[in-house]
Formats: sequence, C-alpha cells, structure tokens
Amino acid sequence: MSRKASVPTQKTKFLRVKCPACGNEQTIFSSATTKVKCLACNHLLAETGASKIKLKTKVLKVFG
Repeated sequence: MSRKASVPTQKTKFLRVKCPACGNEQTIFSSATTKVKCLACNHLLAETGASKIKLKTKVLKVFG
C-alpha cells in the first residue's frame, strides 16, 4: 500500500494593506489578536474577529 504524505497548509498569512486616510502601506498579520492601526496616522485598519481579522481597508498583496 502506498501512502500519500500530507503536507499541512498554512492558515494564516501576512497581508500588505494601504491606509485609506494617508496612503501609508504596511504589513499586518491575518490572525492579529488586537486592533491594527496605521503606524503613520493611527487610523483603524483592522479589528479582531473570531479567528481572523475584519479588514477596514484594501489588501494590496498576500504573503504566504
């Protein structure tokens, strides 16, 4: 009997987002446990959810 090796998939990712208020781009974690604010202007970018974050902005790129 042959067995297929199962490779675990990553459920979390890093996201490159753009702040709608000032245009600053920053990388955030898709499973952040706290509110994520823009480092430049302190605008709210994402809130915590059950297991993922609730985005309040546009995602530019997904890493992972």
